[in-house]
Amino acid sequence: MHQNVPSSRAAAIGLAICVMNTVETVAVARRTGFDFIVVDMEHGRIGLDSLTDISVAGLLAGLPVYARVTGPSSPDIARVLDCGAIGVIVPHVDTLEQARAIVEKTRFLPTGGRALPGPLAMTGFEPVPVAELIAKAEATTRVIAMIESRSGLDAADDIAALAGIDGLMIGSNDLAAAIGHVGDIGHDVVQQAFRRIGAAAMRHGKSFGAMGLPPDRVREQALAFGADMIVATNEINLLFEGAQRTMADFRQITEQV
Repeated sequence: MHQNVPSSRAAAIGLAICVMNTVETVAVARRTGFDFIVVDMEHGRIGLDSLTDISVAGLLAGLPVYARVTGPSSPDIARVLDCGAIGVIVPHVDTLEQARAIVEKTRFLPTGGRALPGPLAMTGFEPVPVAELIAKAEATTRVIAMIESRSGLDAADDIAALAGIDGLMIGSNDLAAAIGHVGDIGHDVVQQAFRRIGAAAMRHGKSFGAMGLPPDRVREQALAFGADMIVATNEINLLFEGAQRTMADFRQITEQV
């Protein structure tokens, strides 16, 4: 089963930023070897100002920053790209019609109808000719649809086939819950859903990623189906887990005195 699984080096590993909305997170992620950052604007307090700071810092550090917006109807889908995010991750994409609307907002003509912005962070805010701006933006921007529902699962192949969509990403816990297996990501039915989505992405030459998988499920449930993007954890989980380990170590030391 594992003969055709990509090595861990083939998959980019990302860190989600959910609460700690400062540029220092970019430095930490870069220094510790993460391949990309996802700024989570769907849940919690992070807004456009912080997204912009983190995105510009990411551009300067050579670390790609993606923005996860609130959903297909978010007013920020194009703005996060204007503000410096290299890509947008759109959660809860349930239908082909929603995917088409996302492409319309995020892609310039002729693929979509994105409004032409002023100078962008991606050009160092240098005013450049419109044709050059469009060419560079279209070459570097990534638009990723998250599949997190039964209807999204059914539409995954059509969404993956759509020009302007660069990849599919699974919201692991939401998808498991939506197909009747709350909290049981490793259930056979959930694994088959991952397989279907990964196959749809690969069939149309698109990226495939997963968010919310525990480490012991990554090889079986993501890499085995062609995943090239893995969001490993978020900064709050890292802080909490590190705090627990440190406290356990120091409690053991002090109690031995």
